[in-house]
Formats: sequence, structure tokens, C-alpha cells
Amino acid sequence: MREHMAAERPKPKTPVRTARRTFRVVEALKTLDGATITEIADHLDMAKSSTHNYLRTLEHDGYVVERDGRYHVGLRLLDLGAFARSRRDIYCVAKPEIDAVAAETGELANLLVEEHGRGTVLYRQRGENAVNVDSYLGQTMHLHTTALGKAVLAHLPRERVEAIIDRHGLPPKTENTITDPDELFAELDSIREVGHAVDREERIRGLVCVAVPIRGDGDVQGAISVSGPASRLRDEGGREAVVERLHNAVNIIELNQTYS
Repeated sequence: MREHMAAERPKPKTPVRTARRTFRVVEALKTLDGATITEIADHLDMAKSSTHNYLRTLEHDGYVVERDGRYHVGLRLLDLGAFARSRRDIYCVAKPEIDAVAAETGELANLLVEEHGRGTVLYRQRGENAVNVDSYLGQTMHLHTTALGKAVLAHLPRERVEAIIDRHGLPPKTENTITDPDELFAELDSIREVGHAVDREERIRGLVCVAVPIRGDGDVQGAISVSGPASRLRDEGGREAVVERLHNAVNIIELNQTYS
């Protein structure tokens, strides 16, 4: 199954408002980390009666659960996400290499792919010295805030990157986040030149990430990275071995993808 980096799709001419609102309710439950009917209605500026109807329907179908008057995202969504991940060839091919990188570096190793202009954490593995961070499987994030995302952006056509910026913006996560388009494009030029990307505490203070893109069939398929505390990965000398290990892993992933 070949994985294409699809262009930013235009908005539908006749969006189905009910379907869109259903997903807004689910996303609100994630953002609020569980909420009452009133809290969700206020968050979405919806009538409480409509909010109640959406929630009861979602609960009946297993996508939402209710505990003591508070509604939460249900595990049935995990089934859908796990299925979507299993359909990605890159996940099956990259998983053993991610495991090996984590074991050898002792840090947190990650796999990210791009979809609809956002990055999704498809897989991660912890080494014995890995620090705890806020990322989790399936988490989506702005591409410009991470080494993984910048490694992907660096190998997309410029017009595609511009479309992603137009759609999602360049919001800051820390004081180090690149928020200027010209600065970002200069960074992407540098990434293509050196062959890897670095997140210099741009998404999480105190965390540095080094990433290398995965390419195949003329497209960028995703990226893998190693994340660790700035005290271990801030200096270029401390990153050399990690960058080399990531390039070795990508070489194996790309070969396996080509000939599997």
C-alpha cells in the first residue's frame, strides 16, 4: 500500500452540519478532558437540549461514556484509531527500528506521519532513561513545533507548506517556537542541507528532539526521532551519535518499504 502525501483538500461545497457538529462534540470532550452537558454546550455555544441529544446518541453507539454526570471519549474510538494505524505500511515497517533506537539510545523514540497538514504520533517507544512528556499515541500536533514535523515539511513542495501554514497557522508552543514563515522556510532549507531536523525546546521547554525524514517513491512518508532532556541533547556533539543511529534506522526502513 503506497502512502501518498495528499494535497490540502478544499472545503466541501455542501458540508453536512450534523456530521461536523458530531465531531466537534467529540473533540470538545477531548479538549475538556470530560465535561458535563452544560460545560460542553457552553464550550461549543450550543443549546443544552441539542448537546444532550448528540451526547446520548454518541453514548448509545459506544463513542462516548457517561460517569457521574460527566461525559468522556469512549474506547470505541481507540478501535478506529488502531485500525487506521494498522493500515499504514510505514507503522509495520518502522516499529522494530523504533524499538531498537529506543533500546540503544535509552531515550524516547518516535514515529510521526502527516495527514491533513498536521502531524500524528503513529508509534513511540521508551528507552530506559526516557523522560516523561505529554505526547501519546495518536496525538496530533502542529508540524512546525517539532523536529519530526519540520523534517517532513522540509521535503514537501513549498506550495504545500504554504497551504499548511494558511490552514493551521504557526502558533507558538514555547518562546523558541518558529512563528515567522520566512524563518521557517530558512530552517527547512537548512534541514534539507544537513539531512536532519532539531527541535530546540520549541514544543516543550527542556526537551530537545532530533529527527530524520523517511522517504520513498519520491515522497516523504514520515519521520522518526529521538527526544531527550536538553541537558543530554542540546550540544551538537551530544547529538552526533543519535543522528547517525537515526539515519541507519531510516536506511533500513526505506529498504524494507521498497522491497517488502
